[in-house]
Amino acid sequence: MDALGGQHCGFWNWNPFFSKKPRPSQRRPIRSNSGSTAGQGYQFPIKQAVTAASLSLTGDTIAQIRDRWSKAKAANNHSNDLQDVLSRISDHDWLRALRMTSYGFLLYGPGSYAWYQCLEHFFPKPSVQNIMLKVLLNQIILGPCVIAVVFAWNNLWLGKVKELPQKYQRDALPTLLYGTNLIN
Repeated sequence: MDALGGQHCGFWNWNPFFSKKPRPSQRRPIRSNSGSTAGQGYQFPIKQAVTAASLSLTGDTIAQIRDRWSKAKAANNHSNDLQDVLSRISDHDWLRALRMTSYGFLLYGPGSYAWYQCLEHFFPKPSVQNIMLKVLLNQIILGPCVIAVVFAWNNLWLGKVKELPQKYQRDALPTLLYGTNLIN
């Protein structure tokens, strides 16, 4: 929890959900070797941010290649060979890749790190019940939050902030259920 400001799970060493005195019998110590220090207070979780950025870039690259390949197959193009699709680097949307990479580095990496540290604080025992509860909370709290932030991040970068409410109404539930429509 050191990266989140000591024993507290918020910025500036304050969070109303945590008591001032930890209960040692109910908490496991959480060690963090995750980043660079920006003074005495908040420590940015650089390792988690870089990992999330790398995974975001990789996932977006795979999604773009898959989309190009399926479009080539649908067009009944003679160059629907995967090797041809992979070789056309000029078709890659580098701004989209940057958008998703920056989301992973700036938002998802640090945000998910804080989320999992909070879950560990509230459910420290590695029991089946706690694991199932953590998975359930991920699905009903973290999932919708991540979708909302990804939609907002992409629409902000694309200059389509006014279209965000319609995007939420149209795509939030399908994205939550099936994992589609994150970018467009």
